[in-house]
Amino acid sequence: MYKKKLESKMAPKKAYKPFRGASSFNQPQGMAQAKSQDLSQSSNQISSKKSLDNDLIIDSIGLNYVTKTVPTNLVRNQQDQSRFNQKGDGSRKINGLSRTKGPKRNGGPRRNDKQGNPFQSKNFGSGSINVDFHKKTNGTEVSASGLIENSLKIYPLGGQEEVGRNCTVFEYDDDIIILDMGLQFSDEDMPGIDYIVPNVSCLRGKEKNIRGVIFSHGHLDHIGGAPILLNQLGNPPIIGRQLTLAMIKHRVEDYRKGTSKNLKTILIKNISDKVTLGKFKISFFQVEHSIIDAVGLIITTPHGTVIHPGDWTFEDGDKPGNTFGYSHLATLPSPKILMLESLGVSYIKERVSVKTSTDNLEKVIGGAKGRVIIGTFASQLERIAHIITYCEKIGKKVALDGYSMKINVSIAQELGYIPPHKNTLISIEKISDYDDDKIVVVCTGAQGESNAVFSRVVNNNHRFVKIRKADTVIFSSSVIPGNERSVQKVKDRVYRLSDNVIHSDIMDIHSGGHANADDIKKVLKQIQPDFFLPVYANHYMLVETKKLAMREGFKEEQIFVLDNGNVINFKKGQKPVVFKEKVNTDYVMVDGLGIGDVSEIVLRDRRMMAGDGMIVVIATIDAKTGSIIGNPDIISRGFVHMKENRDLIEKTRAKVKQIVKDNNPMTPADDDYLKNKIRNEMGQFLFVSTQRRPMVLPVIIKV
Repeated sequence: MYKKKLESKMAPKKAYKPFRGASSFNQPQGMAQAKSQDLSQSSNQISSKKSLDNDLIIDSIGLNYVTKTVPTNLVRNQQDQSRFNQKGDGSRKINGLSRTKGPKRNGGPRRNDKQGNPFQSKNFGSGSINVDFHKKTNGTEVSASGLIENSLKIYPLGGQEEVGRNCTVFEYDDDIIILDMGLQFSDEDMPGIDYIVPNVSCLRGKEKNIRGVIFSHGHLDHIGGAPILLNQLGNPPIIGRQLTLAMIKHRVEDYRKGTSKNLKTILIKNISDKVTLGKFKISFFQVEHSIIDAVGLIITTPHGTVIHPGDWTFEDGDKPGNTFGYSHLATLPSPKILMLESLGVSYIKERVSVKTSTDNLEKVIGGAKGRVIIGTFASQLERIAHIITYCEKIGKKVALDGYSMKINVSIAQELGYIPPHKNTLISIEKISDYDDDKIVVVCTGAQGESNAVFSRVVNNNHRFVKIRKADTVIFSSSVIPGNERSVQKVKDRVYRLSDNVIHSDIMDIHSGGHANADDIKKVLKQIQPDFFLPVYANHYMLVETKKLAMREGFKEEQIFVLDNGNVINFKKGQKPVVFKEKVNTDYVMVDGLGIGDVSEIVLRDRRMMAGDGMIVVIATIDAKTGSIIGNPDIISRGFVHMKENRDLIEKTRAKVKQIVKDNNPMTPADDDYLKNKIRNEMGQFLFVSTQRRPMVLPVIIKV
């Protein structure tokens, strides 16, 4: 699926410089080459005789490159030569993309291609690119708050007051861009719900104004909602780094087969690339995080420069490779608006470095006398790659287990981030073919998810892996807030099965991907923003981050703690304003293929059935007299065992008879009225009798 098809006119190979502790990786081959579909699959492919480092490639099927400039000598391949249009005014037009020479045509007219996708051609003289896959509306657009203003508006649709569901909208007049479309896993009080995605109802009717969706990195709390939300919003262009886009493409295809071909992708090939989407000029900077290809954003607008690192951390001192700082961002145009992830603000301990955690991991794996079983996140590709590389060095075999982990590693291998390691990686079915001290199992589920591989191993439900006393079991992940109880249950079970259990409480085995309080202080000092918006955390964490910033000298009027749906308005020379009116951010719950069709009423019913069960009352009524015929049937599910509670069941039957009798049997019964009466009175009767309130489902049969 991800097999590379290299073009003959691509740029020379360039060495990939990993940004985070990846010195053990082999450098990906051909990182400068495009990963695209065959030219035969797309008539929109643009080729160039020059290096494609500074080309704009539009390909409605494969991955696309958008970088800083478009060469004036763009040419078609032979099949498309007839569609190349050289205009007499010195500009070139290719399928709606208009390239002008010099400043003469800056701000020139929009050109429409044959497919109806217009591209705006202005500011080419200054070396930027405007990409517009949708026609703009005429006039001033009404903002999310209902006000008409020429200003920058920012409103989170998720990620505030919670961990996950990260999604932020930036709106300037009739231009909209979106940062991330994450999911949030359901809580214990949401039975049957798979996950929750951001509510984009506030963008309905504005689909043509959405210039693009930018993805900061490939974690599910940032890309998990993409298959659903991109489709709901008319499939706007998506922008991101290579691994991020590949993971999104797979997730979209996995959600509904055949839909990934509808993606319009813009690949950020180099960290120095710049993209202009309407009035938003976007550049990127590398960040330290626990996944490859994570980036931060600089969004430049006429009314402020937004700096958003996404998920981030610092990696100082002994980290392999270059350590990245943020001080250069202090020179950006004012007013500077810093949006900073604050998930680790309560963590005051010194953070474990990548080198320390990997060194300790090597010691444990290398010194293990039996098998090593490691539970970690499927997206921890650098850690997984390091484990594989080290095991190859010491002669051990590695078995990966977990659907998402296998897919992510496969994608990373196809893109060149992880070497093949054909002699080291084995299937989980083959682990019994080797001595125990030669086996390392890496699997998903360290958060205690009931159906994940690690949990199945711990609960003795895995087909090929049963934990033995001599095994070494490693928890190589941090605990996501809210998962503490489930993780503790897994730990308790592991300690009963193995004599060698390693986790971060007893050894520096894990380096987190989120900044702590000291990191936040450093960034605030380096950037010195004019305005500060803590993001991506529970409300108490956002407030703690505000307090930290005030201790560092920031004034309260510079700091804004937003809730989901708050709209903050920035206009140059004026104080920011948070509108009283919020946009709708109600939960959109996903249950299988059902999206948003599970309401709070449905959840209440599920909770009721899960907690107190259900009782079905079937009564046969004479249609003429309204009297009950025979004994009503009672069916109990999850409430009481009928054979052991015959007395209660008989009292229940008698109560139903009394309710029907009191309904005036001389008058024909109204079905809805009678059902409601049985439901209410039976509910009260059963609660008094048992102190439980099951769901009562009346069924009336008229004869």
